[in-house]
Order: sequence, then C-alpha cells, then structure tokens
Amino acid sequence: MKTIYLAGGCFWGLQRFLDSAKGVLETEVGYANGKTEHPTYEQVKHENTGHAETVKVVFDESVLTEKALLHRFLQVINPFSVNKQGEDEGEQYRTGIYFEDDADRLVAQEEIALLERESGKRCAVEVLPLLNFWRAEEYHQKYLVKNPGGYCHIFTTF
Repeated sequence: MKTIYLAGGCFWGLQRFLDSAKGVLETEVGYANGKTEHPTYEQVKHENTGHAETVKVVFDESVLTEKALLHRFLQVINPFSVNKQGEDEGEQYRTGIYFEDDADRLVAQEEIALLERESGKRCAVEVLPLLNFWRAEEYHQKYLVKNPGGYCHIFTTF
C-alpha cells in the first residue's frame, strides 16, 4: 500500500472520483499544508489558514501504479488554473500533489513535465512534501455519496 495526498479544488468530487478507481483502497478528505493546527472548514474558508482542500489516497500499487493514479488526477482537474477549480476560487482550492516519500516527488515531477510538454503550457500544480494533514469534519467525508445532487466541479461519470 502507498499513500499520497492530492489537492484538486473542492475535495468532494475528487474524493468521489478517486473512490471509483480500481486499486484505491481508502480515501479521506482534509486540509493540507497550512499553518493552523486542526483547522475547521470555516477557518480554512475564511481565515487564510494556508491549507488546501486535499484527499488522502491509500492505494494498492500492484493494481494502480502511482504514475497511473497521478495521470488520472491530472486529467480531471484543470492543472493550469491557479487557485481556482470550477466555480471555487481561493487558496484553499489550489492544486497540489503532496508526498511523504521523496521517490513520490520524482514520479509527480515526471507526470507534470509530461503534461507540460504535451500541452505547451506551464502547470500550476504544486509538488511539495506533506507538511501536515488534518481530517475534515465528518459531514465532508464521502459527501457526494451522502448528497448525490451536491456540487461537483469534476464532470465525469462515477
């Protein structure tokens, strides 16, 4: 099993999308790489905590390689948009790949470089070590399963 943290705008749709991938064993939404300990959603939204809405992804690399996972991730977000995904704007909606193992940095950088070569555009996805991750409130976990009509900026079939 491997773990990586992906920020792709509002975490509801990204979690639902990732949960649908064969090889993903577990996901959890939360707030990553900010300066406030144990932030609430309201703090992240209104108090400039520096956190990004992020999905913790635990996956079986024998079924889904990290490269394939990151490729799928980059296909469902707008990797060129700064602090904006869909209708959501603000620093908490920035895109990022956060890692605990430096080998994951190399895989992420390779995928970003490939995307930039293919598109001819500079990618806005940050690739950084995970500094912190705080689990979001329970009502955010699997939100679109509990609320199937809820907002989602990711337009894909679940």
